[in-house]
Amino acid sequence: MSLGIVYALVARGPIVLAEHSTTPTNFQQVTHAILSKIPPNDSKLTYVYDRYLFHYIQSNNIVYLCIADDKFGRRIPFAFLQDTIERFVAAFTEAEITTAQSMGLNSFARTLARQMDYFSRSPQDSIQNVRGEISQVKDVMVQNIERVLERNDRIEILIDKSNSLNNAAFAFRKRSTALKRKYWWRNQKLVALVVFAIVVFVYLLVASACGFPTLSKCRS
Repeated sequence: MSLGIVYALVARGPIVLAEHSTTPTNFQQVTHAILSKIPPNDSKLTYVYDRYLFHYIQSNNIVYLCIADDKFGRRIPFAFLQDTIERFVAAFTEAEITTAQSMGLNSFARTLARQMDYFSRSPQDSIQNVRGEISQVKDVMVQNIERVLERNDRIEILIDKSNSLNNAAFAFRKRSTALKRKYWWRNQKLVALVVFAIVVFVYLLVASACGFPTLSKCRS
């Protein structure tokens, strides 16, 4: 099952003006690394990274980017981006867009969240309701993100993914240790209970033969 659109941002060059993510990942690190690599001219492009596709449209020096899993295709994400362009330029003045600082227009994140959900849940309806003409996505170039990132960027991203895996492994080991300790104490209690039951049984057996409770018959 497709996850739909999981991350979106609007940026001016490397400066992110607004963003929204539906899942905790290192998407921010990857997108921030590639923003500075996007040429300044108006363009459309899809990057492939792991099992996700990074789609962007650059218009008037503003980058509109979204991420969806590879099962979601490309037509819906580009329809979402076209819709985002229209809503963003309608929400802010040109002066606000060109002078805003990092995350200075993040009030737009609410719009991103709402439209991400809408396009992910009702893809066919969302395409029909997008205003303006949507170019055929077959004309949009697809590149592997590894070709864009510098070696240091790739290393940092791999280290971040490695750290995440290490943290997950540590948490798993910690839970496993706690679970083993819990079951060890449970087994010890069970062994103690069994030993106690055997002692009581032997005592009762001996007592029945030697006279309960003083064992007087077995003292002579």
